[in-house]
Amino acid sequence: MKKSIEKSLKIFSTHNGILRTSQAIALGIAPRVLYELLDKGLIRRLSRGVYQLSSQEHSSNPDFIRVVIRIPQAVICLISALYFYKLSTQIPHKVYIALPQSAEKPRIEFPPLDIIWPSDKVYSAGITEQQINGFSVKIYCREKTIADCFKFRNKVGMETALDALRDYLKSPECNLNALLIYARINRVEKIISPYLEALI
Repeated sequence: MKKSIEKSLKIFSTHNGILRTSQAIALGIAPRVLYELLDKGLIRRLSRGVYQLSSQEHSSNPDFIRVVIRIPQAVICLISALYFYKLSTQIPHKVYIALPQSAEKPRIEFPPLDIIWPSDKVYSAGITEQQINGFSVKIYCREKTIADCFKFRNKVGMETALDALRDYLKSPECNLNALLIYARINRVEKIISPYLEALI
């Protein structure tokens, strides 16, 4: 195997097996070597301009990784976050993300996105970072996710929000104080409180 290919594979390995074209070139992988790696099946295209080592196991949430590489400000939310936390059996056919109102609309072909543009206060509240295949992915915490589902109930459906609340209340991680804090931030405390009283 050519030295340039060996060197390039090592560079991919030291960056969690995934690189954008611009990153790869900046790290010393010539464009022709990148195409050679692709032709030989040593890397695969995850999405436009994003490549992953073929030897690397498929991520459990590859779409999340694609999104965070292309859109660093994105926070996984709503149905995508529910599914991540196993608070919904509904398999999202889009990646639900939140972006600050000042952000530009992302130009991304895949995966399909469903975007909310909350106020700065709502956007910044409850962000956690989860490690997925070595990548740090921003995702709202469970409590913020539930509060968001009530705030954006017209988007996700009231039934989805209620099912998620029921499952959350049964979970050992249940934290009612935190849930009410995020409900207040989202201005849905009056909407969620009667359901909490009925379910507890």
